[in-house]
Amino acid sequence: MKRRYWGPIAGLALGGLVLAGCSSSDDDTTDGSTADSGTGGDTSGEVMEGCEEYAAYGTPGGSVDLEGTITGIEAEQMQQSFEKFNECTGIDVVYTGNDQFETTILVDIEGGNPPDIGIFPQPGLLATAVGSGLVKPAPQAVSDNVDEFWGEDWKGYGTVGTTFYGAPLMASVKGFVWYSPSEFADNGYEVPTSWDELMDLTETMATDMPGEGANYKPWCIGFESGVATGWPGTDWIEDIVLRHFGPETYDEWIAGDLDFTSDEIKEAFELFGAIALNEDYINGGLGDASSIAETSFQEAGFGLLTGDCSLHHQASFYEAQFPEFSDDVTVGPDGDVWAFLTPPAESGDPEAVTGGGEFVGAFSDTEAVQATQAFMSSDTWANIRVGLGGVISANKGLDASLASSELGQLSIEILQAPDTVFRFDASDLMPSAVGSSAFWVQITEYVNGKDLDTVLADIEAAWP
Repeated sequence: MKRRYWGPIAGLALGGLVLAGCSSSDDDTTDGSTADSGTGGDTSGEVMEGCEEYAAYGTPGGSVDLEGTITGIEAEQMQQSFEKFNECTGIDVVYTGNDQFETTILVDIEGGNPPDIGIFPQPGLLATAVGSGLVKPAPQAVSDNVDEFWGEDWKGYGTVGTTFYGAPLMASVKGFVWYSPSEFADNGYEVPTSWDELMDLTETMATDMPGEGANYKPWCIGFESGVATGWPGTDWIEDIVLRHFGPETYDEWIAGDLDFTSDEIKEAFELFGAIALNEDYINGGLGDASSIAETSFQEAGFGLLTGDCSLHHQASFYEAQFPEFSDDVTVGPDGDVWAFLTPPAESGDPEAVTGGGEFVGAFSDTEAVQATQAFMSSDTWANIRVGLGGVISANKGLDASLASSELGQLSIEILQAPDTVFRFDASDLMPSAVGSSAFWVQITEYVNGKDLDTVLADIEAAWP
């Protein structure tokens, strides 16, 4: 049996794990004063008009350097989310987007020059940073916010060992199957509620050929993503493992206590292969199964709009790709495209979903940094940022109606539902040699024709 990889998984699997929200209240700040529990400095005296909601953070002033992978318009929206906070606290929070953050943050840590706060796109990267000894335990105010607005599962992902370091920020729901509502209505198709129904629907589509394209096939699939080619395939396997075999099996698999060569994981690959390796089912107009590895994940779903396919497996964030095809594409139950969650096995858990998200970790514990952390972990920040558009969060204090799309609202409702069993993307939680290397590479080899037993053995051999 392999050793467990890192603390957050143990925290998730073992409900009784103590998740410490360690305050840095005894540490001296840069100006020689003593920091409080993380909500800012002196709040006595009058509160600036319009700043009542920010009074708890104090007015410590100073600057905070915030960095993450978020770039482009989303980087502008990230900066905009701090405008009122900056005005009311006197803290100058400056966000820098860096699409190489996952590499450069480790270089900056090694050089002793990390930002005040980093937004980590995977819990595993946060855990690696914690190993440097430079990441500060989260202040008590942040711990309290996460207890109130997220819960134990999410807090566990930001915990290393028994110490809580990083609050969740934004999120995505994975495992959606995109489709055309009008095509379903025209052909009398029903949204499947079980994996068997999904396969029956696939066979019916292959027989009926309802699409408009000359080379129609039911499914369109694309794995190509540059150096990350293969990750859309790992999402398929993660979805199947969780929704067929349950969260306990999923947790054992992530922790390394259930081998890739086990019966459960092999069956998950075979269930995926029943679609991806069947040339009657996949990639109309693109080619055989080998075309999966060559088709970019960004464009793979466009076959829904051209009539070349009817079904496409991809996360909630795929909604942002359709405007690249046409500005006229509408996403909604009565729109051009909509989505349903990948159905489980008859014995599976219909409330179990996979997803991803970011985590906020600090390399400084000044009053300004702690106040900024507390703000970012609050429902106030979540509502501001989601209201600006394009993203969602699992924060339970978030008003789902603020989401910029119907799918965003649906995703928030799924994340907030009390019965939802959420599990983070497995490949992001496994050691990088496995999750973001061997797993990506070998599932690509699988659709290219490599023997499944060899594929599974090669992934398992990569485990540290």
